[in-house]
Amino acid sequence: MEIITNKLFNIDLSFLKLKINTVYTDNQIFRLHYRGMTVLLLAFSISVTAYQFFGEPIYCIQRDDIPEKLLNTYCWIEGTFTLPKAFNKKVGIEVVYPGVETSEPEDQVVVHAYYQWVCFVLLFQAVLFYIPRYIWRSWEGGKIKKLCLELTKPVLKREEKETQRDMLVNYFLDTNNNNGSYALRYFFCEIMNFINILGQIYFTDYFLGQEFTKFGPQVVKFTMTEQEERLDPMVKVFPRMTKCSFQKFGSSGDVQRHDALCLLPLNIVNEKIFVVLWFCFVILAALTGLNVLYRLIFMVSSAARYTMLRSLCRFSYKDEIEKVLEKLSHGDYFILHLLAFNIHSAHMKEVISKLAEGLHGRKPSSAEESMRENSALSVP
Repeated sequence: MEIITNKLFNIDLSFLKLKINTVYTDNQIFRLHYRGMTVLLLAFSISVTAYQFFGEPIYCIQRDDIPEKLLNTYCWIEGTFTLPKAFNKKVGIEVVYPGVETSEPEDQVVVHAYYQWVCFVLLFQAVLFYIPRYIWRSWEGGKIKKLCLELTKPVLKREEKETQRDMLVNYFLDTNNNNGSYALRYFFCEIMNFINILGQIYFTDYFLGQEFTKFGPQVVKFTMTEQEERLDPMVKVFPRMTKCSFQKFGSSGDVQRHDALCLLPLNIVNEKIFVVLWFCFVILAALTGLNVLYRLIFMVSSAARYTMLRSLCRFSYKDEIEKVLEKLSHGDYFILHLLAFNIHSAHMKEVISKLAEGLHGRKPSSAEESMRENSALSVP
């Protein structure tokens, strides 16, 4: 009985354990794209979807005998509209709400039907932000994780540490000057991130009727203007009250037109989402552009590579780092840079030392060893 009970209740819950990745193959800017923006856009998409399909996204008001549910459904599907001529009129005196006024057949109207697609557009944008990450993972193939072995841990047995260190050094000696394609593929994915964020800005601008690119500055200006003089720029893009025209046949067979006022509470959510996205897109575009420039500098400047590797390998000797960089191409340096970012500094010191010996084919003399000890002590 006890054996049967153990079998019944011995449930394997290992699938619930969160697996935390301790080996990174990209930088913080890259992770902002596929982690920060993808998660943010998915959260926005889910919230809009919940409000749109499980709430009441539109309320239409009319005095005729049209069923309320029918009118709401029709106006939601066909879209509502505002009148540009009514945006600058005084609310409560000339108009009931900015953009809402009695319309004439010749009046210019702005139709608002995009809000039906917001949840899908946000989901599509989230997928676009993850594509460069997916491509890089396919190309990278877990190479850095395999090279790190167990050297990411601060404490290892001496035999195990020396074996893994020697395996890593031998890899660099065997593949010296043959890792250029690895670095170029990563740089290509960074270029994809930059193109994607710029494309996202102009795609969103097109989706919102060429209003998104100037959305952020207008919102900032709105918050700094006196309340009596300001017009909320978000009202034009995301109106909270609009008009809807419903047409049906009358009792005599003629076409009857019924105008209705429609409240769009969903736009209160939409406007906040796209304000946040404007600032996120602009800041991330600037950071990504600087990151691409940073990568170009490291491709052409050996001094920049030395400075970065020196900061990552703080326990290593200066002359050993210089000797290593003398023999390594940019592709080899890029892999060494990723390893230095993931491997513990104490282990990386020995890797650099052995790699310098292997690349130059000799061991340092006792005098050189003493000089390096003194220089290392003088480094803050």
